Amino acid sequence: MSRPPPHPIQLCSVGSQDSLAPLPPTPLRPAVQNPSSRSGASPGGPPPWGLSCLLALQHILVLASLLCASHLLLLRSLPPGGLSYSPAQLLASSLFSCGVSTTLQTWMGSRLPLVQAPSLEFLVPALVLTSQKLPLAIRTPGNSSFVLRLCGGPGCPGLESWNTSLREVSGAVVVSGLLQGMLGLLGGPGHLFPHCGPLVLAPSLVAAGLSVHREVALFCSTHWGLASLVILLMVVCSQHLGSCQLSPRPWRPASSSSPHTRIPAFRLLSVLIPVACGWIVAALLGLSIIPLELSAPSKAPWFWLPHPAEWDWPLLTPRALAAGISMAFAASTSSLGCYALCGRLLQFPSPPPHACSRGLSLEGLGSVLAGLLGSPMGTASSFPNVGTVSLLQAGSRRVAHLVGLLCMALGLSPRLAQLLTTIPLSVLGGVLGVTQAVVLATGFSSFHLADIDSGRNVFIVGFSIFMALLLPRWLQEAPVLLSTGWSPLDVLLRSLLREPIFLAGLLGFLLENTIPGTQLERGLGQGLPSPFAAQEAWMPKKSREKAAQEYELPLPIQNLCPCIPQPLRCLCPLPEDHGNEEGGPSEPGETADLLPSFGEQCPGSSRELRPQ
Repeated sequence: MSRPPPHPIQLCSVGSQDSLAPLPPTPLRPAVQNPSSRSGASPGGPPPWGLSCLLALQHILVLASLLCASHLLLLRSLPPGGLSYSPAQLLASSLFSCGVSTTLQTWMGSRLPLVQAPSLEFLVPALVLTSQKLPLAIRTPGNSSFVLRLCGGPGCPGLESWNTSLREVSGAVVVSGLLQGMLGLLGGPGHLFPHCGPLVLAPSLVAAGLSVHREVALFCSTHWGLASLVILLMVVCSQHLGSCQLSPRPWRPASSSSPHTRIPAFRLLSVLIPVACGWIVAALLGLSIIPLELSAPSKAPWFWLPHPAEWDWPLLTPRALAAGISMAFAASTSSLGCYALCGRLLQFPSPPPHACSRGLSLEGLGSVLAGLLGSPMGTASSFPNVGTVSLLQAGSRRVAHLVGLLCMALGLSPRLAQLLTTIPLSVLGGVLGVTQAVVLATGFSSFHLADIDSGRNVFIVGFSIFMALLLPRWLQEAPVLLSTGWSPLDVLLRSLLREPIFLAGLLGFLLENTIPGTQLERGLGQGLPSPFAAQEAWMPKKSREKAAQEYELPLPIQNLCPCIPQPLRCLCPLPEDHGNEEGGPSEPGETADLLPSFGEQCPGSSRELRPQ
């Protein structure tokens, strides 16, 4: 995603003496693996603490765009009224649950540097759930859809309607978390992943990138000039200035600074710089206006401790149960795609079944916590944040831990959390637009792992993507709403049929495993049961084993695996997975990042990653 750096980058696995050599281009492997243009493992351990804080702050800004977008769209769908508490407390509770979930995910979940955020897969079922409770006065059929006129008379529900609706959505989030956790504990991802090739995951990534274009356009339309400025600066910083290397201490003489400590500052700060510029310009023009739905009628407290039943317990109804089931299926599909995408960006093997099962279980725990705290949005692995990893070409477990701690700190202070709402919507729309574009492009780049010239594969890709985008629009524009006569079933069907990423994954899975095709044609080279096995087949065996250690549990928890009951052994690595060729288990290293080597050079590195 940037020009090749002027200095070669040492490439070695953290905590080992063996270097991870770059893969040479071969006739069967397209020569598109320029290390400077895609994410990969880099040496020297995590970035310095100062730079790690800046990287974490950029992920916080991306998370804030998702947080404000999901809450704003949900609150706008409710009837006229208000909340009996500050909307900033809703944001704070969501931030706190995201922080806890991110920390657990990076420590003992999938172990990938994945930020947990209010995924938009939770928004569609929430909108379906609340739309059926709107007090309607008249339904007027228009050209292609119904125009809903909200009741505004004295007998219409007001403030109580908001609280009840959000309690029901929180109940659906709790149900979603419980179902997700159960799927992970039962080893569901381990049974599905061997049957998910690139033709299943890639359409899901493409659908995830395309599905939110209307919401992004809605936010950008508040001020197209400001949104265009943010997008332009993000493109220039990450692409055109991505190869510019600066010294972390510019006040020192150039002769005394080592070339190995120079960093691509513009690329690494390609989110922070545009957002800061857009924020300043908006403030100078007087455009920093907090949306009415997120503005607090009374001042939010500086400090509070989120706890269950802060306002009231989540409301569990049959309709909430149906919405929760659709949330769980959509969020699980999204998260599995995030695992595979993040592993590929870091040039690791695809996540093993035990890592996916742990990750899904802890995501479910995070959603349960979010629902109990009153949040209307669950937590799941965030595609925009994965797109940020690809944009910055830097992913580190230390950064993910810092994101979790910062989110928990912001969640303890609703007044500080409310500062995120002062970011103009057009700036948030610009950030989401670029990060979603990166996810879309990464999905398209995954098709080369399979035989994309095959007529079978062309049909699967085109049909999965087009139908995943067509069915939600079809359902929305239908003159008669889908109705079975039973409200919970209506909520379930309407929610699932409006989830593009779930539809793309489901259609791709069914077509991929029912239409005959060879292993090589499907992208499962050498019979490896892995979504990106064709890519892994070219990795040296020792390098693959070293990289696979990143998914293992920390050593203190590994020692507890023999005590885990047999039905839950799917959360632990198989006995033959422990250790390396020299024998004995080794402590998993820090998740590799793409930054130049900081501090000491990796010992024993004899091979270099040179531009090709």
